Amino acid sequence: MNHDSYNQATTYGQSSTHGAPGAWCDFNDADAQQGEFNLIPKGTQALVRMAIKPGGYDDASRGWTGGYATASDETGAVFLSCEFVLLTGPFAKRKIWSNVGLHSNKGPTWAQMGRSFIKAVLNSSRNIHPDDGSPEAQRARQIRSFGDLDGAEFAARIGIEKDGQGEYRNIIRLVIEPDHKEYAELMQAKLQRDGGMGGGSGGGSGGAPAMASPASAAPAPQPGTNYTPRPGNTQSRPAWAQ
Repeated sequence: MNHDSYNQATTYGQSSTHGAPGAWCDFNDADAQQGEFNLIPKGTQALVRMAIKPGGYDDASRGWTGGYATASDETGAVFLSCEFVLLTGPFAKRKIWSNVGLHSNKGPTWAQMGRSFIKAVLNSSRNIHPDDGSPEAQRARQIRSFGDLDGAEFAARIGIEKDGQGEYRNIIRLVIEPDHKEYAELMQAKLQRDGGMGGGSGGGSGGAPAMASPASAAPAPQPGTNYTPRPGNTQSRPAWAQ
């Protein structure tokens, strides 16, 4: 089954003779099973929400706390097991599953890719231009734990690739950051939704995570010192700073 399809609960026996005594003996009039969902087309762009399935693995020396990381017993690899739900467009509510690499015994490449992905998620969800090296922007790219990523909403481009079993599946091909021309339009849907909920993301479910800095970093900014997006970004103030 394609990894991007919904988990479908199998509903046996829901036929016109469901209540009849022979319903579980004669299946000729049972409904045909539902087929698999088609893959989301390559290049589809949408706002997505990231959720992390806790794997119970911690390594405080690396800042991996809270049980969010998952360790493979077979390979020793450590990763975040993530689910991405599309929030906008014709494929809204569809889900994509993927792992974000934290460590591999084969070398640093997978972890570097994972760090790049998380940085892009922070840039997209918090409206930080990737070229902004100001102290405020640097602070906004810090997290206290992986829990700050759980529920992050960002713009993404969907792709297709083969998995280890040779089956095609959907993936997050690219995190769309504020330097992309499509970013403003995609994030406008979030602004409209947040506005309909009374504005801001404080206390809401699934909104962009609140800005936080690690315990080893400087204290979180006080009111009035939040990150201000670079000129040209249409979002006047990131959701986490409201």
